[in-house]
Amino acid sequence: MRAVEFTIELKGEPVVQIPENVAAELPKAGLARVIILAGEPADDAQWRRASHEQFARDDGTEDTVYDTYK
Repeated sequence: MRAVEFTIELKGEPVVQIPENVAAELPKAGLARVIILAGEPADDAQWRRASHEQFARDDGTEDTVYDTYK
């Protein structure tokens, strides 16, 4: 499968518009898989960061190489 990515603003309607320039890249027939990734709430990002920090606290010195990896 070939991925085509674009960003749109969701406006509360039950329809997602595919931009014309993106639609032009798509095959005219066949199956396509659609995946919508919406922004995560701010508290999810904070929770992930805090859980990573808590997890990293118990690391030994041999694991310091992972401290900057996120």
